[in-house]
Amino acid sequence: MAPAPSPASVDPGLLERPFEIQGPEDFNALALDLFRLHAARNPVYRGFLEALRIDPAAVTAVEAIPFLPIGLFRSQRVLLQGLEPKRSFTSSGTTGAITSTHHVPWPDLYERSFLTSFAQRYGDPTDLRVLALLPAYLERPGSSLVHMARTLIDISRDPLSGTYLYDRARLAEVLRQGEAEGRRTLLLGVTFALLDLADEHPMPLRHTVVMETGGMKGRRPEMVRAELHDTLKRAFALEHVHSEYGMTELLSQAWSDGEGIYRCPPWMRVLARDPNDPLTRVTDGRTGGLDVIDLCNVGSCPFISTQDLGKVYDDGSFEVLGRFDHSDLRGCSLLVE
Repeated sequence: MAPAPSPASVDPGLLERPFEIQGPEDFNALALDLFRLHAARNPVYRGFLEALRIDPAAVTAVEAIPFLPIGLFRSQRVLLQGLEPKRSFTSSGTTGAITSTHHVPWPDLYERSFLTSFAQRYGDPTDLRVLALLPAYLERPGSSLVHMARTLIDISRDPLSGTYLYDRARLAEVLRQGEAEGRRTLLLGVTFALLDLADEHPMPLRHTVVMETGGMKGRRPEMVRAELHDTLKRAFALEHVHSEYGMTELLSQAWSDGEGIYRCPPWMRVLARDPNDPLTRVTDGRTGGLDVIDLCNVGSCPFISTQDLGKVYDDGSFEVLGRFDHSDLRGCSLLVE
């Protein structure tokens, strides 16, 4: 394999192209361009290809691109040569666990990614009251989820938008006030905290989208998704519970407006791999390990092999069923089906 070129700046056009994607041809062209860039200039990804004995010149289709194991974000600095991070996001983890670090050279790219995809699904955040119930995440530095929530809160400009650590009584008051006003509201919450709120302050929420981000953090026994959503729907008289799929190592999110079925923005794609052979794909809604192409991950790595188990459907939607055994329970969407 040829030696890596000397460090150089990244073409600014690469940062715009994810948001210009109009269909599969645009997606595939950008994915291959980013593959060639990372094969040449990303030391961790280049080493991974060398270990697999894969010649980058032989990879001419997106389906043949190898996906970097997500665990390498715990032990390696996954970043293009010549770049320095302006922000670093870190994963949660149990005490003493080694956590992941995502070095981000363009934090505004992360903000543009989640704001664009959020607006596509839920409209302009300035039209919403945004309430975040994210204990555990708020109590540690470096959470990308907290950064997303605080950005949405700031953009909403609603005086009652905000984060509510453990003050569920005050949050319940704000929710009741919003319902009385008919105020469109987003309640974004970590799973165990939403269940605590449901136990203590059940109420009908007709003007509120309840969005769970997954994660029990050892606070409650794990629940299957259907049981969790049924509990929240009963407590808040909801037709659907929404969900967000994201993780420290990604700059993009997929969104679910019910039943745990996620849909990606145009610059993100999820594939399923054979649990016993990571280089083989499974299709037709069969269970496999989830691989993610995130074309906003220009600086770190756009091709991530996660520890999530799930199903990918013909229309590109997917669901998360759990995680591989022995992987750390962290991040979003950690419910076991």
